[in-house]
Amino acid sequence: MIRQYQLVERVQRYNPEADEGLLNKAYVYAMKAHGSQKRASGDPFFSHPLEVAGILTELRLDDATIIAALLHDTVEDTDTSLEDIRQRFGEDVSKIVEGVTKIERLDLVSKRVEQAENLRRLIIAVSEDFRVLLVKLADRLHNMRTLEFMPEAKRARIAEETLDIYAPLAGRMGMHDMREELEDLSFRWLHPDAYRAVTERLEAQKNRLADLITQIEGELYGLLQEHGIKTEVSGRAKRAYSVWRKMERKSISFEQLSDILGFRIIVPDVAMCYSALGLVHTRWRTVPGRFKDYISTPKQNDYQSLHTTVIGPGHQRVELQIRTPEMHEVAEFGVAAHVLYKDTSNGANGSCKGVRQSLKDSRAYQWLHQLVDLIETGESAEDFLEHTKLELFQDQVFCFTPKGRLIALPRGATPIDFAYAVHTDVGNSCVGCKINGKMAPLMTELSNGDEVEIIRSDAQIPPAAWESIVITGKARAAIRRASRTAIRAQYVDIGRQITKRTFERRGKTYSDQDVQASASRLGHTHLEDLLAAVGRGELSARLVADAVFPPDTGKEIQIPIGQTAGDDGWFGLRRAMGLKFRFPMTSGEKEPSDALPIRGVEPNMPVRFSPGSGAVPGDRIVGIMNGSGAITIYPIHSPELRAFEDKPELWLDVRWDTESERKNRFPAEIKVTAMNEPGTLAQIAQVIGENGANIDNVRMIARNTDFHEMLVDVEVWDLKHLNRIIRLLRERDVVSAASRVSN
Repeated sequence: MIRQYQLVERVQRYNPEADEGLLNKAYVYAMKAHGSQKRASGDPFFSHPLEVAGILTELRLDDATIIAALLHDTVEDTDTSLEDIRQRFGEDVSKIVEGVTKIERLDLVSKRVEQAENLRRLIIAVSEDFRVLLVKLADRLHNMRTLEFMPEAKRARIAEETLDIYAPLAGRMGMHDMREELEDLSFRWLHPDAYRAVTERLEAQKNRLADLITQIEGELYGLLQEHGIKTEVSGRAKRAYSVWRKMERKSISFEQLSDILGFRIIVPDVAMCYSALGLVHTRWRTVPGRFKDYISTPKQNDYQSLHTTVIGPGHQRVELQIRTPEMHEVAEFGVAAHVLYKDTSNGANGSCKGVRQSLKDSRAYQWLHQLVDLIETGESAEDFLEHTKLELFQDQVFCFTPKGRLIALPRGATPIDFAYAVHTDVGNSCVGCKINGKMAPLMTELSNGDEVEIIRSDAQIPPAAWESIVITGKARAAIRRASRTAIRAQYVDIGRQITKRTFERRGKTYSDQDVQASASRLGHTHLEDLLAAVGRGELSARLVADAVFPPDTGKEIQIPIGQTAGDDGWFGLRRAMGLKFRFPMTSGEKEPSDALPIRGVEPNMPVRFSPGSGAVPGDRIVGIMNGSGAITIYPIHSPELRAFEDKPELWLDVRWDTESERKNRFPAEIKVTAMNEPGTLAQIAQVIGENGANIDNVRMIARNTDFHEMLVDVEVWDLKHLNRIIRLLRERDVVSAASRVSN
């Protein structure tokens, strides 16, 4: 465990003006707060925040970040309050601790919707102060280094979360060494056999090539020194996870890998980077297609370097990275290189304006704020998750507009992705493209260096099929938005035409202003919403006409049988005129509590559900009139309706009264295929009970050694309630399948 004076010395090595007193105070405060708490390894709990602070000293971070690292678990795991931290160590430290505490409570490997929402919260917490992410990454790194002491199930969950979220985030922020270590540690616990095999092969390869590595380092150093270029050369073998991922991606064996060795060449300035590249290419033959210039076109995480692969001594493929010391610092520390102590004001209590100013030009930080902007546009949680994961995991290609603007896109992107990356309006109006001056299909995969010209038309509406072609989250979200807008506009236009004709038949003149003034009576706020409802058939144009030109309320109002009232139409009109109707189950029932929540039939007409229909509010339903004048309600999918296919005059268009104040449960049937093991039925019952449904009956319909099939009769509020229960059942490990049974 790092001693108190050792931690202070580490900080003072890169920041001689560090507040030694405040660092000592934080050390003692955290140690006392955690007291006798132990980690799973049996070590004192305080050893963990101390190691986290030690990792951050390697990144040369400011006093506030180091102190926050010492205190980051105190609010979550002790009686310490944020207010106490604020009073003792200042606002800056307390905000970082608060941000890390919020992240600690997030479960990033939960089911998809929950994971999306939690990832949104993480991004927001990080965007408020970037140092929150740096503390969290250091915290996760130390936890991964000591993961063997955790229970096996928890190890897998933490490793999965690290590989899915934190390692890609570290890479996206340019912190490559941290990303690689997080990936290797996750790989070790998620795929232990593969990790062991690859590691053993790499170790054997390293031993076999040790002399060759020394030889190549010597030749590179001598070549550059001979031409007056001061340089540092270091060689290393690739990490286990990157090797395994390449084997998986290319479906090749370890023996087929040809570029295991990598060397870094650090030279004083940019001009010497290109000079060194020329000398290396003169000495050794290059591998075609393996040269990348990330100096003139940096990656979006600010990474800069020249990459090339040559055939070195012993016919060994050698990967070279050539960069300056400043580029190397960014490559090592990523965005942390912009958050050094020298950028902050005095001490932990100083303002962090210097930090934020230094980050302003960082591409990685700009990417983070683009994600925050995406959150603020109101995209759904799942759209946000899809966009973020695509951005995190994809390699990049760099393309150009005809005017020379550089556009970075995920590998595999199409010209449609390119168009939306330029601007949403460009994507929405895209009808064709030219790649390097030649016409090309819109689904062409773009390559590095392509010049892309987008051909546009104002009459274009993005086809919904584009969503399956594009790969960027921004393009997908924009296509969905445009499709919804176009469909809505069509419904508004249809609704306006229908309403105009209805007004003309009554000898009235249609006016948008008059309809807007009456919209609230029909349960709508905006004119377009009302007209779209008419266009979709949810609201009758007759009811709109009645609302704009109300009939005499002293006269009897006739609602035609079979009239589609819509979600708000008839009852909005009813309320506006002070009328009250109910629909009893039978003509003899008189208590309002017995009324069925159905619209679209005459008042006091007998209504009942078909026995065993299993219809619940939210299902599309129809009414069938029988000879006695009563109406039987069927769900639209009921096979019993086949008997009435040749009698269209008996069919009535009815809908659920979603405004009914009655809260009745309705019967439905679920088929569940579950594992044959103790406690399975209890878990199924727990899901149903905890979500407000009632079990009426359970019947086993098939049994075998591994699985049982059962029918569960449940009582639910509506279709949304039923679908939620089915979804939650499917999420249980003991449930293989769950679906609704339609009688």
